[in-house]
Amino acid sequence: MGRRPRHPQGAGARGMSGGKEPENLREATRLARAGRRSEWTGKVVNTPVWRGSTHLYESDAERKRAGGRDHDGQFFYGRRGAPTQWSLAEALTEIEPRAEGTVLYPSGVAAIAGCLLAVLSPGDRLLMSDNAYDPSRSMATGLLARLGVETRFFDPLDLAAYAALVAEFRPQAVWLESPGSLTMEVCDVPELARIAREADAVSIIDNTWASPLGFPALERGCDIAMMSLSKHVGGHSDLMMGSASAREPLYRKLRRTAQELGQVVSPDDAALAARGLRTMQVRLEASTRSAARIAAWLAEQPQVARVMCPLLESDPGHALYKRDFAGGCGLFSFVLDSDDMKASGRVVDALALFGIGYSWGGYESLALPIAPHTHRTVMASPTRPGGAGGGTRPAIRLSIGLEDSEDLIADLARGLARMDAE
Repeated sequence: MGRRPRHPQGAGARGMSGGKEPENLREATRLARAGRRSEWTGKVVNTPVWRGSTHLYESDAERKRAGGRDHDGQFFYGRRGAPTQWSLAEALTEIEPRAEGTVLYPSGVAAIAGCLLAVLSPGDRLLMSDNAYDPSRSMATGLLARLGVETRFFDPLDLAAYAALVAEFRPQAVWLESPGSLTMEVCDVPELARIAREADAVSIIDNTWASPLGFPALERGCDIAMMSLSKHVGGHSDLMMGSASAREPLYRKLRRTAQELGQVVSPDDAALAARGLRTMQVRLEASTRSAARIAAWLAEQPQVARVMCPLLESDPGHALYKRDFAGGCGLFSFVLDSDDMKASGRVVDALALFGIGYSWGGYESLALPIAPHTHRTVMASPTRPGGAGGGTRPAIRLSIGLEDSEDLIADLARGLARMDAE
C-alpha cells in the first residue's frame, strides 16, 4: 500500500544525490525516479527485495504504534508489505495524477474484486460497460450476484440511454473500460464519469490498455483507476499483479478491504514490476508505433473485413482517442472476411513470430482467436455485422511486442494466406 509522499520528488524535495530536485519534471523523468526513497533504497539504485512474514520490534510500545490501521509504509506484519511493495505502490501513485494512494493485488482479477467489494454491499446496484473484460463481467454475474448485488450492462457509446439508466437504476458504482475489451471501442469517459458522479455513484475504470501515461483516469473524472500490472508495467510476461489508485476516502476503503481479504503481493514480483515500470514508457511508445503501422497494413488486406484499432484515423473512436489520450499501446483486434469460424485458428497456427496465448503487454507479440459476440448483453458485436440473426465472422486479437514491424507484417501475410486453406 502506498500513499503519495508528503514531499514528492519534483516539489522541492532533496534529490537522490543530495541536491534540490527541480520542479515540474517531465513524465519520463518522473517514471525513472518515482518511489525511490533513500530510506528504502539505501546506497543502491533499486529498492532491495525484502522477504519476510514476521517483523520484529524494539519494544512493545513500537509494536502498538505500528498496529494502527491507517499507517502506510510502516512495518507491522508481512501482509502489510515492506519497502519493496511500498516503493512500487508509491511509484504508481506518483504517476497517477490526483491519486492519493495505491493498493497492490496479487493479480488483475484480484484488483477487480478488490475495487468492487470495497464500494458495494448487499442490496447495492452496479452498472457495467457491456464491452468490459470478461472476468469483470463474470465477477458481476457470479460473485456479486451471490452477495446480493444487482448488475445491469450498458452501451457506453449511447450517452443518452446511459444517463436515463443511471437515473432509473440509481447505481452505487459504474464500471468502465476504454478502449473496450476485445473490440476496442473508445467511449467518452469524462462524460460517463460526470453522469455517475452527479448520481453519487463511484466510477471505476479498468485502465490497463492506456495506463496513466496514456490516460490519466482520475484527472479525467474517474474515482478509481484499476490496472493489471501483469501487462505493461511488468512488461516481460513473468508476473501476476494488479493495482488500484484513488483519492481519499476511497483509497482508505480499498486498503481496508484488501487487508480484510488478506490480499498481499510477493516482494519478488513487486521488484520485477518496479523494474518493468522504469522502461514502460519507451516500451509503450515502441509497441504503439508498430501497432499503428501493422493495423494500417491489415486494413488494406482483402482477407480482413475490419480492423478495430483507435490508433487509425478510420476508426470510429479515433476522435475521442485523440481528444482524451496521450498515448496508446500495441493491443488491437481485426475481423476476418470469412464465414468460417475456424479460419482464425488457421491464421494464427501459420504464424511463426506471434505466440498463441492469453495476456498481453509483454515484449513478445501474441495472437489470439476471439469471439466477442459471446461476451455481449446489449451491444452489437463487430463479429456479427448483421446482428444476432446474421452470420458470425472470426476475429483475432494481436498484442504487438518489440519485434521489428516489417518482420511481423511479413509473418501476418503468411498467416492470412492460410485463411482459406483446408
